[in-house]
Amino acid sequence: MNKLLNWLKQPAALAALAGVAAAAVVLSVAELIGAFFTARATPILALGSTFIDFTPLWMKNFAVETFGTNDKAALFVGMGLTIFLLACALGVVAYRRWALGVAGVLLMGVVIVASVVTRAGVQPLDAIPTVLGTVAGLVVLRLLVAPLWRLKAWPEAPADTGAEEPIRPAASRRRFFAAAGITVVGAGIAATGGRLLSAARSNIIQAREALQLPVPVKPAAAIPAGVQSPVAGVTPWLTPNGDFYRIDTALSVPEINADEWELRVHGLVEQEVRLSFQDLLDADLIESHVTLTCVSNPVGGNLAGNARWLGLPIREVLKRARPRAGADMVLSTSVDGFSASTPLEVLQDDRDAMLAIGMNGEPLPLEHGYPVRMVVPGLYGFVSATKWVVDLEVTRFADNKAYWTQRGWSERGPIKTMARVEVPRSFAKVPAGRVAIGGTAWAQTRGITKVEVQIDNNPWAEAVLSGEASLITWRQWSFDWDATPGPHYIKVRATDGAGEVQTDRRADPVPDGASGWQSVMVTVE
Repeated sequence: MNKLLNWLKQPAALAALAGVAAAAVVLSVAELIGAFFTARATPILALGSTFIDFTPLWMKNFAVETFGTNDKAALFVGMGLTIFLLACALGVVAYRRWALGVAGVLLMGVVIVASVVTRAGVQPLDAIPTVLGTVAGLVVLRLLVAPLWRLKAWPEAPADTGAEEPIRPAASRRRFFAAAGITVVGAGIAATGGRLLSAARSNIIQAREALQLPVPVKPAAAIPAGVQSPVAGVTPWLTPNGDFYRIDTALSVPEINADEWELRVHGLVEQEVRLSFQDLLDADLIESHVTLTCVSNPVGGNLAGNARWLGLPIREVLKRARPRAGADMVLSTSVDGFSASTPLEVLQDDRDAMLAIGMNGEPLPLEHGYPVRMVVPGLYGFVSATKWVVDLEVTRFADNKAYWTQRGWSERGPIKTMARVEVPRSFAKVPAGRVAIGGTAWAQTRGITKVEVQIDNNPWAEAVLSGEASLITWRQWSFDWDATPGPHYIKVRATDGAGEVQTDRRADPVPDGASGWQSVMVTVE
């Protein structure tokens, strides 16, 4: 402890602290001023989005597989640590050679500005918060480092405790810590104020809560009895909005004024079409239960959900646009620049791909695409489920590449047949005797006709299927097992409506979704 305290008294350590305080000022001032600009203009969000864009594919996959829906939180923690270390280094450099320190801060400012202005929907003027934050950070860094130069010129106190310590300049170490502390606290207050001001200026949440969804001309089919597995602990057949998985590239949930939202349909079409949110409210909307699945979902994973969606069939919009011969893909783009490539024929057939505005009887939650998103049965989300969608370009796969296609994923993403064991959990301990096993299986647009369970190396046995709502929703199952003491392995596989048995060939999510049989190990006591 004493060594740490002595180290903290060293000028280099104080300079590192000065760098951290200055970095805090840069970010907080930009956050405060950014409340009056585009939400995506704040440095943290812009840097995070740029980091995602340039992150190698293997690292993205590792983040999703390791952290799941907490991948963004993990990214922010990593960014915070990186910024802290860089700030420490810049503080020390500025203390030793001020000109180099200034150059380093300005370089970081340029990087942040470049990250800001290259975001979708951001204007050049949105760089102002970062510029002003960088200037404020330089001023604070100078004010905190200058006293350290004066301290450096004075000798340490003599070892003789009876000797008087030389009278130092006005800025002592104690005053330095006080100034740095006040700076950091002030930065925290400014950042919090910026968040609160931004929230106060936004009425998106209130507008969503006040929105009354229209009655669909074609309501969702009634849910048959018995769709829920009788096994306690199996996920609900209808996923509540708050529990629905979220995987996307948006670090900050876009807040879009529905009154200003517009969808442009263009490209290889006979007629360009533009739709407002009111146009959707006035249209003949349909309702449908649809299970969505993320391509990053590992075998046995939970990145799947089933909801009741309300929206306008995309085929009706395309009828108005009249795609030209040769077009085979629709490139959908969100307000934050994400894009997905969806086969044109999938959006024109009878599977009821839609521009959704409602989810489980309420307006879309902000994090799930409010005010409008795409829902396309049978395709993984990375090629179909664009949230906050604002643009549909009718084009060709040969001419355009979507966000994930540019990063090594496949152009087309039909969902693979998959079954998972939800009860009991892996490594669970269960009592000997009758044990209930249950889970969920899906093969959207094909349906599930059989689920089989294998205990250890025994023959496959057929499970009991719960009721089927439709071919585009998942299906649950149950199985009674006479468990004997000892460790056991439970495997599961499904057969789809086309008669295809789920493959046992293991494949990673890249490039077109995981495959293989899930195996769960349990101990019977």
